[in-house]
Amino acid sequence: MKFSESWLRQAVDPSISTEDLVAQVTMAGLEVDAVESAAPEMSGVVVGEIVAVEQHPDADKLRVCQVAGGGEIAQVVCGAPNARAGIKVPFATVGAKLPGDFKIKKAKLRGVESFGMLCAQTELQLGDDDDGLWELPADAPVGGDLIDYLELNDNIIEVDLTPNRGDCLSIRGLAREVGVLNKAAVTEQTCAPVAATIEDRISITLEAPEACARYVGRVIRNLDLAQPTPQWMQEKLRRSGVRSLGPAVDVTNYVLLELGQPMHAFDLSKIDGDIVVRMGRDEKVKLLDDSEVVVDTQTLVIADNSKALAMAGIMGGDESAVGNDTTDILFESAWFNPLAIAGKARNYGKHTDSSHRFERGVDSQLQVDAIERASALMLDICGGQAGPVVIEESAEHLPAPATIKLRDAHLAQQLGVVIGASEIDDILTRLGLSLVARDDQGSTWVAPSWRFDIAIEQDLVEEVARIYGYNNLPTSTPTMALELQAKPERQQDLSILRQQLVASGYQEAVTYSFVDPELQKWVDPETLAVALQNPISADMSVMRTSLWPGLLSTAIYNLNRQQNRVRIFEAGQCFVPGENGALTQNMALAGLICGSRTPTGWTASKDKVDFFDLKGDLEAVLALTGLAEQFSFTAAEHPALHPGQAAMVSRNGEQVGWIGQLHPKLQAQLDVSTPVYLFQVDVAKVSESRLPKFSEVSKFPAVRRDLAFLVDSQIASADLMLEARNAGGEHLVDLMLFDVYQSKDIDNKGKSLALGLTFQHASRTLTDDEINLSIDRVVKKLDEKFKAELRG
Repeated sequence: MKFSESWLRQAVDPSISTEDLVAQVTMAGLEVDAVESAAPEMSGVVVGEIVAVEQHPDADKLRVCQVAGGGEIAQVVCGAPNARAGIKVPFATVGAKLPGDFKIKKAKLRGVESFGMLCAQTELQLGDDDDGLWELPADAPVGGDLIDYLELNDNIIEVDLTPNRGDCLSIRGLAREVGVLNKAAVTEQTCAPVAATIEDRISITLEAPEACARYVGRVIRNLDLAQPTPQWMQEKLRRSGVRSLGPAVDVTNYVLLELGQPMHAFDLSKIDGDIVVRMGRDEKVKLLDDSEVVVDTQTLVIADNSKALAMAGIMGGDESAVGNDTTDILFESAWFNPLAIAGKARNYGKHTDSSHRFERGVDSQLQVDAIERASALMLDICGGQAGPVVIEESAEHLPAPATIKLRDAHLAQQLGVVIGASEIDDILTRLGLSLVARDDQGSTWVAPSWRFDIAIEQDLVEEVARIYGYNNLPTSTPTMALELQAKPERQQDLSILRQQLVASGYQEAVTYSFVDPELQKWVDPETLAVALQNPISADMSVMRTSLWPGLLSTAIYNLNRQQNRVRIFEAGQCFVPGENGALTQNMALAGLICGSRTPTGWTASKDKVDFFDLKGDLEAVLALTGLAEQFSFTAAEHPALHPGQAAMVSRNGEQVGWIGQLHPKLQAQLDVSTPVYLFQVDVAKVSESRLPKFSEVSKFPAVRRDLAFLVDSQIASADLMLEARNAGGEHLVDLMLFDVYQSKDIDNKGKSLALGLTFQHASRTLTDDEINLSIDRVVKKLDEKFKAELRG
């Protein structure tokens, strides 16, 4: 909300500067977004009066005006269509400086000298009217400085209010707040009743009292709407960011800004019979912005006996709008339940100043005061006769003021300081609350009608803290007895696993937990993902049961942007539904690679990554546990993986994850041209590690023996190595597979697996006999188990 500082100071004028005022209201919770001058920088502009006008001798659209106000009568050439003798206008004298650093000099226009410039509102950046000269009121002092006359030595302050402080969306509300903060007297605008001079009235029916509990109307006849809105009112509206649109609209906008009560004026002659406040009937309404909407049965409308006239609390209708020929109007002032208005303006795309206030709440006791104030202003400007005020209300649906108990001990505990009872009472009384009772334990208060956000004890605590001053509250470090939680040393931290993947050339991705249901079904068709009740979009409508959908989407995004080498991983929660609506959340670690094996470079190869590249990276991660021998990879089938290149990752026989190439069918559905390889493991199941234990490095030499075995092609190398390790004995310190060879030249016996066995003793050198004995045991064991034939 924007407001004029001078307008605020008419109601409450604390002895503080603008800067202090801004800081004060900000600290009280009314955040100031901007402060700017009420007028752009200019000088030398005075109130001028055109005393004579002649046609320019050489230009049909120009006039030669004689202008008083700059000392002597000055000759000014002007092209405005409304330039005529007798009007008073802004006059920029020679040497004046206008906004935009535009300087006025003596000039000659079509052969006629001109000594100054007559100005429109837009040329002074003081309004939007550029149809001609800005006509000032007849009582404007000729020769007086325009800035002084319009009181432009003012500031426009813009505040950003939280939704609960709708009471401050007016000068009256802001003045109350500033008055409380400074213990200053507040001069509230009196709204004296306007005596009815005619008996004309209109009947009002509330068909939806739960949405509109009070509706106040008044007929005013014989208005002269040709009268201009007073300059002082136009200026206050302009400085509040509201354009002047004529007396009827300007008065309702002025009351809105002054008191905080939205109002509307109907053309009485366009109303058919009575006023009915009801819900919509899926009917069309043409609004004041020339748009047409269909109001549904959940939208409150103001109607007459035959049609809907306006969307209640949002915008008036065009059919009943006040026009230039209007002489009789109906003023309305109503209280609408915020729940009935909330969200409706957004649904129809019609956010207005009225809806902004009604959504946040309007003082339920303000309607009569507002209509009396508007009536007085309207009669002063346009004349006319006012009828009696008609009030229709449903008392049971009006909000009742809250009665709240404030415990002094609770207040002290919450704020960390003991505030005296007299000071508490003074603060709350100045805020408008009424003291019902006080005892040694605390006090009981009734909230004012305009503070609909005060309902519970904690609200009173907040109010006392705001007014007492947050900066005045003591600061202290909270203390609490906390028991340190034991952190198992055997659990490998996830950050270590992340670091290993980064060191292997991967980049970490963070994707949404909400994924495309179609992609989720392709990746994990056996699990029914949990659907969101209010998804962000259709392609983010289910909770992921795997990290693969997010990684696949990220990879596709990069591949489509000419990134031909992708190595990414993610650690995040997966959400797997269980029985009876239970939801299991487990932390998973997943990775994806595709494209070139090495980054582009003059020494790089053009080879593509394969299954074993990913398997090696995963094995490096699992090896961080120090228990790599517990993990195994077993050929298995997964619906999202290639049938021939998929493996289940197990730990001591328990499944902990999957690894493999993306299924060719899924690859085609995703329109990916290069093979994609993925893995995913359950972090909780792979993080248990061996405790570090010191052992002295052997000073004695190690002995390596290489053995090549011919085995059936169906035998897994991991099984062969496991048996070799078990048979190698305690001195076998390292076992590795360093070659795999398969060819038709090996007499159809399958494949050749070459193992490197390293033996070492901690305290002596091993003899050949000892090593040969271990080798013999390995050869014998593999022959018995796999019929492995030792190659010569």
